[in-house]
Amino acid sequence: MAHDYISMRNLRFTLHEMLDAENLNRFEYFQDYDKASMDMALSAAEQIGDTYLFPIFREMDKNKAYYKDGEVQVHPGLKKAILALAEGGWIGAPDDYEMEGQQMPYTLLNAGVLTFYAANANAAAYAFLTQGAARLIRAFGSEALNQAFIPQMYSGAWQGTMALTEPQAGSSLSDITSSATPSGNGHYKIKGQKIYISGGDHTGVDNVVHLMLARIDGAPQGTKGISLFVVPKKRMEEGALVSNDVTTAGIYGKMGQKGYVAAHLMMGEKEDCHGYLVGQPHKGLRYMFQMMNEARIGTGILSAGTASAAYYASLKYANERPQGRHPGNKDLTQAPVLIIEHADVRRMLLYQKAVVEGSISLLLYCSYLADVEQAAEGKEKEDAHLLLELLTPIAKSYPAEWGTQSVSMAMQVLGGAGYTDDFPVEQYYRDIRVNAIYEGTTTIHGMDLLGRKVTMAEGKAMTLMMTKLKALLEEAGQIPELAPFAAKLGKAAQALHKTTMELIQIAMKEGAKAFLADATIYLECFSIITIAWQWMEQALVAHKALPNAEGDSERHFYEGKIQTFKYYFEYELPKTRGLIAVLATKEQVTLSTQPEHLV
Repeated sequence: MAHDYISMRNLRFTLHEMLDAENLNRFEYFQDYDKASMDMALSAAEQIGDTYLFPIFREMDKNKAYYKDGEVQVHPGLKKAILALAEGGWIGAPDDYEMEGQQMPYTLLNAGVLTFYAANANAAAYAFLTQGAARLIRAFGSEALNQAFIPQMYSGAWQGTMALTEPQAGSSLSDITSSATPSGNGHYKIKGQKIYISGGDHTGVDNVVHLMLARIDGAPQGTKGISLFVVPKKRMEEGALVSNDVTTAGIYGKMGQKGYVAAHLMMGEKEDCHGYLVGQPHKGLRYMFQMMNEARIGTGILSAGTASAAYYASLKYANERPQGRHPGNKDLTQAPVLIIEHADVRRMLLYQKAVVEGSISLLLYCSYLADVEQAAEGKEKEDAHLLLELLTPIAKSYPAEWGTQSVSMAMQVLGGAGYTDDFPVEQYYRDIRVNAIYEGTTTIHGMDLLGRKVTMAEGKAMTLMMTKLKALLEEAGQIPELAPFAAKLGKAAQALHKTTMELIQIAMKEGAKAFLADATIYLECFSIITIAWQWMEQALVAHKALPNAEGDSERHFYEGKIQTFKYYFEYELPKTRGLIAVLATKEQVTLSTQPEHLV
């Protein structure tokens, strides 16, 4: 069933032919991972997807999670799915051997996670939310916290969450009011409430462990006064789990992801909620950024997985559905052709393939950078860190925003059938929409990219990217079939660089308000060029491999890469010209528009 939701051939292409991921075993930490072991892990991921995740994907939507008598009831298959992921070693995979992890490179781990999310993101997201929370405890928590919580989280018995958002604060974490009062007994008394907490409570696990932001009494105002706490739903006393005064007020009715719970939590209503400080006081937001950055890449993976599943659902339909005849053929005695024979249907399928495989390429490249940052030293480590920081806003936002458009295209391929629940595409469309909001809206990431990442380290990250792009274009420019496309990308990249310098001048003259007014437009332009870079990389590899391809399926695979690359450069890359024009305009329409004008 794997072909129904993701291409394992494409994952292996990206890992081995694009990234040479097995070369990570040059680092001692990853020395056990060669090509054979990576392929074995991918096959295991495919089996879990086929056996435990994909079969319950639509059931989890139709029999959605619900709140009753203080408990959040979920599909019974969820517990089996979480345990399958845990027993397969995937939850603890990136951790050290001594913590019963597998020291798995993120490049390989995230190829597996893409498979799981494409099979059933509603189920798999629980397990990898737990992974992120556990890794946060590992990184900054005491040995006692590590021993108390991580084994149960890695086993799949306990859920982990990230509890940030409050009703009055939203994304403005400087305004949170949840409090922590020292008890004198090694813990803090926690009081407050959190909203939209993914995985916040459910019957698929025995306990839920919240990584929660709160203020210790007397802490400074703003983000400098925020601390991080482990706040379990149940705490251990005398060898038994007892209530920790964490109450679920209810769950949110959502447009999609109906099997993936978002809870409203109340802490300390009975003055008996124990929280355990992680690391040092007042450094909670800095600690939490580790999980938030991982979660941003994770959201991109979640989006790409969902868009992949929608693409393969629409591709299957297009290869089965006969309708109409070729333009100009008026002979009604001839049978209708399959809709994949129509040029515009192929355009919609090419769009989806371009978005999905472009996103996967970028996401696994970012994962590779994370591995190098972890294991390398010196300049190699620093360069990987800077590039990863620069690309993270794109790796989160492009799959989320363009992935939504991609699933919309899938629905269009199916026509009226796509809008019905006879087919899965309508669910994919509902499920993917929230990803542009998760872990910071697209607007937030636009401001992060332009306001922080482009200028960080005196622009060194941007310089690194442009240097890599220049070397790629020089190589592609030597190949007659690719040279015209290399010229197009080079021209677009130069225009982006020129526009960036002009925007920085605006920042110096007019301040941040004018500088960041169109940051989302800048993110869009930057993203299209970044994915074009990834497609140029793919086309170069495919061009070299095609002459030696064995068999029709391999030849078609590489030809498909080159055709999709051409589509992206002819249909998507030209859109940057309009975006550059918007960024260059002197008419600051959004700044001059007053609230009273919007009536």
